[in-house]
Amino acid sequence: MGEQPIYSTRAHVFQIDPSTKKNWMPTSKHAVTVSYFYDSTRNVYRIISLDGSKAIINSTITPNMSFTKTSQKFGQWADSRANTVYGLGFSSEHHLAKFADKFAEYKEAARIAKEKSLEKMELASSPSQESPADIHSPLTPPVTADLCRINGTGDDVTLSDVSPNSMLQSDLSPTTPTLAHRHVLKTCRVCSY
Repeated sequence: MGEQPIYSTRAHVFQIDPSTKKNWMPTSKHAVTVSYFYDSTRNVYRIISLDGSKAIINSTITPNMSFTKTSQKFGQWADSRANTVYGLGFSSEHHLAKFADKFAEYKEAARIAKEKSLEKMELASSPSQESPADIHSPLTPPVTADLCRINGTGDDVTLSDVSPNSMLQSDLSPTTPTLAHRHVLKTCRVCSY
C-alpha cells in the first residue's frame, strides 16, 4: 500500500534560523497544506509539506518528539534528524488544537511501533532450548530491516562481519545480548535507534 496521507490542514510554515537559533524564518509565502503520512510498509509516520514542488517539511515522527503550543495559533517541534525546529502558524485555535492532537496520537503510535520492533528483536535474539544444530540466525532479515527502517531511512542492517558461530554462545544468560544483537544495536544507534 505504501505511504498514504492520513490528515491534512493548512498553515504557514517556519523554521528556526540556524545561525541564531532564535528567530523564525518563513519557509512558505502563504498558507500551505501540511499533512501527516503513514507508511504501512515501514510503520512510520511523517509530517510533509510542499511549497510548489519544494519539500519544506519532511519530518519523521519519533517517540521522543514533542509538539508545543507556544501561542493561540502557533505551535512548534524540534526534529533532531533534520537538525531544525519547525513552526506552524494556523488560522485558528481549533486548527492548532487538531494538529496537536494528531501529533500526540501519531507519536504514541510511533512509540508502540518502536516497542514492537524491539520486542521482535529481543525474541529473535533470545537463546533457544533447541540443540545448536537446530538454531538458526537469531535475526531474520525482516526483523533487522524493520528495526532500522522505523526511522524512515530505509537502511538495511548487514551482518557480514558476524559469523554464525560467533552468535551461538552457550554461556549467555537470556538477558545477555548475542554478538549479532549487539551489532544490530550498534548499527541502529547510527540511525538513532
